[in-house]
Amino acid sequence: MTNQTTKPVKAIILSAGQGRRLLPLTENTPKCLLPVAGKPVLAWQIDALLAAGVEEVTIITGFQVAQIEELLQQRYAHHPKIKILFNPFYEVADNLASCWIARTEMDSDFLILNGDTVIETALLDKVLNSESAPITLSVDFKDSYDADDMKVQLNADGWVQQVSKIVPPHQVNAESIGLIYFRGNGVPLFRQAVEEALRHPAELKSWYLSIIDRLAKEHWVNSCSINGFRWCEIDFIEDLARAGIIFDENAS
Repeated sequence: MTNQTTKPVKAIILSAGQGRRLLPLTENTPKCLLPVAGKPVLAWQIDALLAAGVEEVTIITGFQVAQIEELLQQRYAHHPKIKILFNPFYEVADNLASCWIARTEMDSDFLILNGDTVIETALLDKVLNSESAPITLSVDFKDSYDADDMKVQLNADGWVQQVSKIVPPHQVNAESIGLIYFRGNGVPLFRQAVEEALRHPAELKSWYLSIIDRLAKEHWVNSCSINGFRWCEIDFIEDLARAGIIFDENAS
């Protein structure tokens, strides 16, 4: 199944950070360029987006930007709509600042993808063809959630009630995988919220999901279950090995 939306969707990939929890692997290499089954994380993401019909891709970079530029030149020179925006605040800010850098790209329906989430094309297809909502949070389910999971509370209809790492355990019934789809009203809603938030210096240390959490409380955020599809978030060295197994295309 390919993307059935009526107009092209663009993607914003947040890849500015170094990924210090993956040291020493990220001492000189950005996390998004670490190899998974022989291919850099960022290449997995771009290839999946292109296969799903998303050709306009903006990568927010920071640490070792020249290496990312080299990858794009080597692999995607024939894709003129794939570009980089540099975030000069990557050392001192979290990913809300990367969203601020990308705010001018938020002028039509778009996806935000965390730079450390490897996904397959079929998962993207599911999200792109999900029930229309201003904001759609991609979620998965498991038996228990650890401290590092981005925890989600859904209501009975699948709408997001809250999303953060500190949702009380008895309220958690899903996790965010790091892929969000903004459509229609959700586009200016999010962009304006990002612009407003960064007027306050303390928000430099915020995650963009703090805004999604706030908008969820106003009933703007639906969910899309991607349960059963392949994805892997890479935070620690053991995650790299797990991703390699999940995405080994030579495996039976």
